[in-house]
Amino acid sequence: MQYLAAGATAPDFTLADQHNQAVQLSSLLKQSRVLVYFYPKAMTPGCTVQACALRDSKAELAAKGVTVVGISTDAPAKLAKFAQRDELNFTLLSDEDHKVADAFGVWGEKKFMGKVYDGLHRISFLIGQNGKVEQVFDTFKTKDHHQVVLDYLA
Repeated sequence: MQYLAAGATAPDFTLADQHNQAVQLSSLLKQSRVLVYFYPKAMTPGCTVQACALRDSKAELAAKGVTVVGISTDAPAKLAKFAQRDELNFTLLSDEDHKVADAFGVWGEKKFMGKVYDGLHRISFLIGQNGKVEQVFDTFKTKDHHQVVLDYLA
């Protein structure tokens, strides 16, 4: 699995959000940098910890000129439940056919409890307003992801 590196042009995409509305990356980039974070599955323990920490850091990230967007292969209806249950204050996007994950290079072989399968890897990309990947975050614990991003932005 080879994911996008810093300096690469991020592929533009349009995906449905938790309200089943189309969201386009290039439109978001007109307003600010975008942290695109890929996570395996809504409402699972690790993904919930990561999302809630980003929720709680939204003001700090916004002050640094960053909008957060989470992407998983969950359907919009499940994303809506996740956002409501955990009072998430940012956009969640549905990549059910994992085409965007493929384009970013984050869909690939995973191992869990002795099983090998294809799935979404937990990797984040900070994308500059010029559409280029500014930074890749691929080494963090779910509870520390937000702090790793904030430390980079400091």
